Amino acid sequence: MSKKIFSGVQPTGNLHLGNYLGAIKNFVELQNEKENQCIFCVVDLHAITVKQDPKELKKNIRETAATFIACGIDPVKSIIFNQSMVSAHSEAAWILSCVSKIGWLNRMTQFKEKAGKDKEKASIGLYSYPVLMAADILLYDATHVPVGDDQKQHLELCRDIAQKFNNDFNVMNFLKVPEPLIQKQFSRIMSLKDGIKKMSKSDPSDLSRINLTDNKEEILNKIKKAKTDPLPLPREIKGLAQRAEAENLLGIYSSLKNQNLESSINEFNGKNFSEFKSKLSEILIEKIEPISKEIKILLDNKEYLDTILLEGSNKADKIASKKIKEIKELVGF
Repeated sequence: MSKKIFSGVQPTGNLHLGNYLGAIKNFVELQNEKENQCIFCVVDLHAITVKQDPKELKKNIRETAATFIACGIDPVKSIIFNQSMVSAHSEAAWILSCVSKIGWLNRMTQFKEKAGKDKEKASIGLYSYPVLMAADILLYDATHVPVGDDQKQHLELCRDIAQKFNNDFNVMNFLKVPEPLIQKQFSRIMSLKDGIKKMSKSDPSDLSRINLTDNKEEILNKIKKAKTDPLPLPREIKGLAQRAEAENLLGIYSSLKNQNLESSINEFNGKNFSEFKSKLSEILIEKIEPISKEIKILLDNKEYLDTILLEGSNKADKIASKKIKEIKELVGF
């Protein structure tokens, strides 16, 4: 059955292995399934929920588009665009925020995590971000949305908003209620320096992550220095209990090889980390180095990237402007 897929990535710069394995690699696989229609958005409106340097933001928008293309997203097969170029996203977000309930938003755990202890200083944008995310999805009648653990709650909210709008305006199935797409055989990618922390660009140590712009030498060095423990690799999955770093590195290897964790454990059971790290470095270089080289080539061609984003935004606008017109009519504008 054909799927209409929508997903977005924030242009925060310095996308890393966690972004690739957690999202972009999956985007490419979804795009290459014949019947699927895929829309991939650089969500720059979401990025400004925290203060951004305007010059850096512009650079990061291009870098995210370059990363999409370098990883295999084809702008002919899929729509690649940036959110701020399609005004329907902001318009729909306002209308849907008037349908959404404060109680729903108060339950969003990600806001609590990002706002920290002093919620009074957080922006309204950070608080209402999930409503904008709902608008992003619902404008395109998306049937499926790829989500990680941290976004499942936001997609549930999107479904609630769609159902409430349909009920409020007595229009069954007008806003399509999307289904989540959860990756199979995927391990959450953690820091190379601490197996209980998520791999993140905000970590002060560059050794904690594999950037998608890293070259062969940088990858080798980071895997060589990646934290491990003194024991040999386990012979079965239960042997990974209390061994976060071993589990993370085996998870990365499994995701890159498209195999389950059990297969990787069978491959390396009882072996030492030096032998395993050598194989892990090998596959990382094989997968990441071509992406890194292609990103650098694309970033030297700003005009090409701007053209891709403009053409993609025009395609997206045709779909979204039709939907927002219908939404406005229903509301009474």
